[in-house]
Amino acid sequence: MTTGPRDRREGCPAAAPAQPDTGRRPAPARAAVWRQSLSVGIATGTYGLSFGALAVGTGLSVAQACALSLLMFTGGSQFAFVGVVGAGGGTPAAVATAGLVGARNGFYGLQTSRLVVPRSWPHRLLAAQATIDESTATSTAQAALHPERPELARLGFWSTAASVFALWNVATLLGALLGDALGDPRSLGMDAAAAAAFLALLWPRLRSATPLTVAVAAAVVALGCVPVLPAGAPVLVAAAVGVAAGWWTR
Repeated sequence: MTTGPRDRREGCPAAAPAQPDTGRRPAPARAAVWRQSLSVGIATGTYGLSFGALAVGTGLSVAQACALSLLMFTGGSQFAFVGVVGAGGGTPAAVATAGLVGARNGFYGLQTSRLVVPRSWPHRLLAAQATIDESTATSTAQAALHPERPELARLGFWSTAASVFALWNVATLLGALLGDALGDPRSLGMDAAAAAAFLALLWPRLRSATPLTVAVAAAVVALGCVPVLPAGAPVLVAAAVGVAAGWWTR
């Protein structure tokens, strides 16, 4: 027994008309990137309080502490710089140590250049300043999770860099102004916040045996180098482990 058009309309709802393809990507993925960037910025930027207080405590002025965060803008190098100054080292030794710690950003540039794809020299200079641990980790994480959507990697890079830059510099100023009134930020767990943010970014990528093995090997080698190498060098050694593993698997 067949049914007519009226019976079909009454018996079951009509199928929804197909929506035209406007070429727009679904918004939830972009919103997730924004949330991730903000959370990383908060976790990392808050630790700028410690840097500001430490910088002033070693004899730098508030303006000098803020200039380091604005121009150097790489937390590890900044802490290495004020650490050498606080220990009585001269400016050349402080600059050399900070440069060694910051050398890792050059390796990051090899990875982020293909994700960000800067098209002009001003854009390249801005991307170089924005290439830090956090922006690299967020952009590469998005590239791994959504390889078909390169715009998410670019969004993760720039949004994370902007978030960390703004919050780090505000926190540096507050830390330099408040100084000893803050106490030791490590007692509040601020030093662990940035590490926890990195672990959260890294965890989704450890889905198979190979990346997990490389991550564990790099961590073990870095920890073993901490007592015998200067600040910053263990990070470079861990990066060398990753490069060697990548070359070997290829």
